[in-house]
Amino acid sequence: MQTNVGTIDRALRLIAGVVLIALVFVGPQTPWGWIGVVPILTALVGFCPAYRLFGLRTCPLQKQA
Repeated sequence: MQTNVGTIDRALRLIAGVVLIALVFVGPQTPWGWIGVVPILTALVGFCPAYRLFGLRTCPLQKQA
């Protein structure tokens, strides 16, 4: 599993995930806010399966020694 999520993308995913989960407690209080766990996990791991499916990557290619 190779990293395919860049630094800025990871930060935005983390923020979006926290906002979605916060909506569960202060917003309309529907269970749909728990979908915010997905962007948080992809931000922490640095890998997004959807990016791989579509051939995308937002992190720079790493040089191999």
